Amino acid sequence: MKSRPTIIDVAERAGVSKSTVSRVVADDGQGVSDRARERVEKAIEELGYVPNAVASSMRTARTNTIMLAIPDITNPYWPEVARGVQDVMDEEGYSVVFANSDWNTHRERKYLEMVRRNRLDGLLINPVGVSNDELKALAVPTVVLGLQQGITDFDIVGSNSYTASKTALDHLVSLGHRRIGLIWGQRQGRVKGPRLSAYTDFLRDAGIEQDENLIVSMPFSLAGGVEGMGRLLELERRPTAVYCDNDIIAIGALQAANNAGLRVPEDISVTGVDDIFAASTTTPPLTTVSKPKYDLGRQASRFLLEHIDQGTPDAPRTLLLSCQLRVRGSTAPPG
Repeated sequence: MKSRPTIIDVAERAGVSKSTVSRVVADDGQGVSDRARERVEKAIEELGYVPNAVASSMRTARTNTIMLAIPDITNPYWPEVARGVQDVMDEEGYSVVFANSDWNTHRERKYLEMVRRNRLDGLLINPVGVSNDELKALAVPTVVLGLQQGITDFDIVGSNSYTASKTALDHLVSLGHRRIGLIWGQRQGRVKGPRLSAYTDFLRDAGIEQDENLIVSMPFSLAGGVEGMGRLLELERRPTAVYCDNDIIAIGALQAANNAGLRVPEDISVTGVDDIFAASTTTPPLTTVSKPKYDLGRQASRFLLEHIDQGTPDAPRTLLLSCQLRVRGSTAPPG
């Protein structure tokens, strides 16, 4: 098997020193004449030489690679975020390693070790279970995606889920609903998220008595939505509308209502949050709150690049992007 050409081969072909080739490849141009540069570039093309990225990273202390760690790659919310990340990183010459924790803290910790072991330049993460202290101990530029309890020392880029939830609930109340159920997405270590807080605060401010039976906690999954809606429909006084913690849960809730022989929205209204692509294709199309997923990925990436190039700022920043209500066919006044 023919061996790959080395920097020494290029230097011999071009009739220059190895250090000259290194400077041309690094594109710093210092001390290299135009003629020598032309000979080196011609030799690289003729030999098909590809620089050794590992060796380069040892010289520069950069790998030009970052990790995007997310909890569920099957959730259509994340590909749009990832696209925003990749578009920014591509522009700056960085590669992106994708890591799916699958809501597993042990796996998430293994990814942190991978970042350290492979000397990645930065980390974008939506934490499942790792703590603020664990991220600090990593000693790698890090930006957190989404508001997280206990994360205090890192830039955070997310959407305002609290306000988004109140927007959806206000829509339901404006239609005349007063008995509103909540299918709340539960995950490891999550005591009270912004959407649960928004639900309880909104009902209190609207003068609507809260019924704990109308709150069910389910996994962030289609099956969770099916089961959660099933429990709400078993109540003697079932809700006239249901707000779901994300669109995946809401789509499951739509399926459960249909399986129970109910018409949406004539018999029960359903709302979600995120505005994934599938939300507009359900029957009926899902009313939801749209999050700026692509912009979230882009802004988080810009923050991370600032940390890589300039160091972490003294005061961590929190940027919450605004959301918009998308009224579709799954909500209507109570029948």
